Amino acid sequence: MNHLQKHITLKHLLINGEKKIGLQFYPDKVIQALVKELPNPKWSKMYQMAYIPNTKYNMDIVFDKFKGVAWLNCQFFFEHKAIKDNVPLDIESYRSRPINPNKRYAPDTYLNKLELKHYSANTCRVYISMFERFINYYPNTEVNSLSEEEIRHYLRALVAEKKSDSYINQSINSIKFYYEVVLGMPNRFYSIERPRKKQKLPVVLSKEEIMLMIDLTTNYKHKCIISLLYSGGLRKSELLNLKIEDIDSRRMVINVKLAKGNKDRITLLSETILEYLRTYYSIWQPKTFLFESPNGGAYSRTSVDSIVKRAAYKARIEKKITPHTLRHSFATHLLENGTNLRHIQSLLGHSSSKTTEIYTHVATNHLQIIKNPLDL
Repeated sequence: MNHLQKHITLKHLLINGEKKIGLQFYPDKVIQALVKELPNPKWSKMYQMAYIPNTKYNMDIVFDKFKGVAWLNCQFFFEHKAIKDNVPLDIESYRSRPINPNKRYAPDTYLNKLELKHYSANTCRVYISMFERFINYYPNTEVNSLSEEEIRHYLRALVAEKKSDSYINQSINSIKFYYEVVLGMPNRFYSIERPRKKQKLPVVLSKEEIMLMIDLTTNYKHKCIISLLYSGGLRKSELLNLKIEDIDSRRMVINVKLAKGNKDRITLLSETILEYLRTYYSIWQPKTFLFESPNGGAYSRTSVDSIVKRAAYKARIEKKITPHTLRHSFATHLLENGTNLRHIQSLLGHSSSKTTEIYTHVATNHLQIIKNPLDL
């Protein structure tokens, strides 16, 4: 257990329609005195706990205020969105959804084909969501009778809404899947133009910035999540799907199963992270998934996003940071340290070497031998 004897449990509260951070604790003079120093603290008779406005600024104040004084149990706070985030989890969940008579749903043929193709849960979620948005754009028109011009009109509407190129491409893929794969109409959209692909360089953190994020994260579950995303070059979905037995401490590898493209691979297990994991396991004792939600299922995707963003904020990193930023940083640091590009491709699970080559554009080791003309 945590060495701190004082405990505070954070809870989501909704009071008078406004979101609050609830602080539940046993009567303690030290904690009570520190709570009074928080921004606009109040007491709820209904919930029998203190609370303050739920803002990012206040959240950081809570962590700073009680650091080294009390152990903050965030299990119920940061996983509050887990149910909304993880449902539906599979194709069967979509079939059993409550029916809204005013909404059109992806037909069973669409769901069946996704299932037969063994698409990942995330891909299924995206395709179904995108396709249902499309068919509800034409609520009174039979889908099979829509023309290419009507599809172009829908895509232009997405552009007018300032949807990203990625969003539009995913929309096209979901529509193509129905006509070309479900209905078997090859080259149905050969004349539909996609947004011109922009080559944006990935955001990469320095090793020092990442270590600062890890060191400033006091919750061992969160520390392990950040550390594994970086040290294993894991995608967020891969991290969430990890089972306890996937951590192979004898061979010092992580077994990543059914990753993108339904491919298995192995990646590196850090000795430092292994010690973090052992401490985490002794405290949290997960049963199946390495990181579990309160109900025993897989951890929430949005919780991982929040954990990474909070760590970056505490480390005073002003760049826009996501879990994937840590994967980019892993690959770039390996390349800068002289690791062969082919080995990096294998560790990341890239099908094409061209995908991995993007890191040659952000690695700085080759720049260090060039003397800046201003410094000559």
